[in-house]
Amino acid sequence: MKKARPVQGPFIHEVLLNRDRVPSFDQYPFSLPPVRSLTRLKLHPQVTFLIGENGTGKSTLLEAIAVATGLNPEGGGRNFNYSTRDSHSSLGECLTLVKGLSRPRTSYFFRAESYFTVATEIERLDQNEPGSYKPPPIIDAYGGKSLHEQSHGESFMALLVHRLGGGGLYLFDEPEAALSPQRQLGLLRRMHQLLQQGCQFIIATHSPILMAYPDAAILQFSSEGIQRTEYRDTEHYQITKTFLDDPERMLALLMSDDETAR
Repeated sequence: MKKARPVQGPFIHEVLLNRDRVPSFDQYPFSLPPVRSLTRLKLHPQVTFLIGENGTGKSTLLEAIAVATGLNPEGGGRNFNYSTRDSHSSLGECLTLVKGLSRPRTSYFFRAESYFTVATEIERLDQNEPGSYKPPPIIDAYGGKSLHEQSHGESFMALLVHRLGGGGLYLFDEPEAALSPQRQLGLLRRMHQLLQQGCQFIIATHSPILMAYPDAAILQFSSEGIQRTEYRDTEHYQITKTFLDDPERMLALLMSDDETAR
């Protein structure tokens, strides 16, 4: 009997914008410079970081990629079909994903801002009507403890440890919002374990801790479009390092009344 081949990424090689489907480049989010200039975006086979200032479109593009893969724009796994507010853009309908030979065994879209809603949906789905067929509770896949009975960081770590597995495609939108610096290091360790099991991650982040993952692709979103950059060239790294090297001097400059000193 032939042994089954292990599921192995990359699951998405490139993201293409079908520009002929765009209703108008004067319309949000197509008016954002990174989207306006997008034709082909090559992803790293293991870890791609999307970085940039607030409002540059990194989370919007990540959401569109999630929609294009069949995930709920509000977050969760492939079987989460709920909607609390129809606020996602039409960008996902204009994307084509250049996929790998293997399909992911599992996939998940984590959004720090809507994980509370995911936790609520899990509880709703686990409340079966009396007499109906009772499948295993979904919460068992998250460690068995209600996500609402844990802190935001604890519930996210429960997702990382229990729900995510090998051969998976995982999209994270600002996961550091839920995590202390120590827990961000824990996320890096868990990511490394999953990457050794054939996973692929696409992560929108502001965290210089997460961006330090070795050999990852860092894509900078700015008014000039999307450019690949190196870790130590990112503003996130440079500002954090400058502050930590001499916090007293930085604070004195920030609190100075002399505008020319800043």
